[in-house]
Amino acid sequence: MVETSIPLNGVTLDANVSVPREASGLVIFAHGSGSGRHSPRNQYVARTLRDAGLGTLLFDLLTAEEEQAEADTRHLRFNIPFLAERLVGVTRWALEQMKPHELNIGYFGSSTGAAAALLAAAELRDVVAAVVSRGGRPDLAGDALEEVKAPTLLIVGGEDRDVITLNQQAYTRLRCEKTLRIIPGASHLFEEPGKLEDVAEIAAEWFVQYLPQSVSS
Repeated sequence: MVETSIPLNGVTLDANVSVPREASGLVIFAHGSGSGRHSPRNQYVARTLRDAGLGTLLFDLLTAEEEQAEADTRHLRFNIPFLAERLVGVTRWALEQMKPHELNIGYFGSSTGAAAALLAAAELRDVVAAVVSRGGRPDLAGDALEEVKAPTLLIVGGEDRDVITLNQQAYTRLRCEKTLRIIPGASHLFEEPGKLEDVAEIAAEWFVQYLPQSVSS
């Protein structure tokens, strides 16, 4: 795991990057508000993905100053275009850093970060090869849902009933290869014993299937 900083449009975002030898792809994480690259849930999923031979990039969507302002005003957590713009910028940074060993890109989004991931995937439709949403709000991606080309997996807890409905609505708008998986007995944060493990394993299978190594030289 390498800690680094990503310069982006006048700000610097902290990130953790780990790319195993012979990685079959790079998964970039997009978290929801109030979370960050140190999120225990995302860190657990990232370890599972690395064990499956995938690279991971976890970064803070907001600077420390923006996080403080967000805690007071909550003006950024539902600003999906803003969050997606950050994700697109980080993706382009990652692609530049990976040269000459190019890897296919996947997104793992949680909460509002899932909407940002889908919006970014629609913009970078020739770059992003797979998307996974964990307890996400894909409905907030709006019309961009119909522009997503990447195979998309929506994972929702079986007890997270309102979010299930929102994911079902988003699912009907997706025109790409897609799957909706409901984890029985799981709440929004998948805190019940074994449920986060289920999420990580399902996500790893999805990414391994859709992130074959592209170009190595």
